[in-house]
Amino acid sequence: MNVQHGKLVSGGRLQVPADIRRELGLKDGDTVTMEVVDGELRIRSFRETLARIQARFREHLPPGVTPGSIVDEFIAERRAEAERE
Repeated sequence: MNVQHGKLVSGGRLQVPADIRRELGLKDGDTVTMEVVDGELRIRSFRETLARIQARFREHLPPGVTPGSIVDEFIAERRAEAERE
């Protein structure tokens, strides 16, 4: 376990050490997600959070169906509805 120390600075900002930012792939201005779990602050890059959400949804797709095909099917249905109106 690589334990490091950050620092709370004015306004409640948290300084994250540079090597931890590099490990997480974070750059100045990046959006992160934070959650408190069992008294611990967990920080993830937005990209990591999005990848986790996509993986969860992928588990519920029927076999042989891709996320893109569902989107294409949805768009085709909406277009057909619009033409009928």
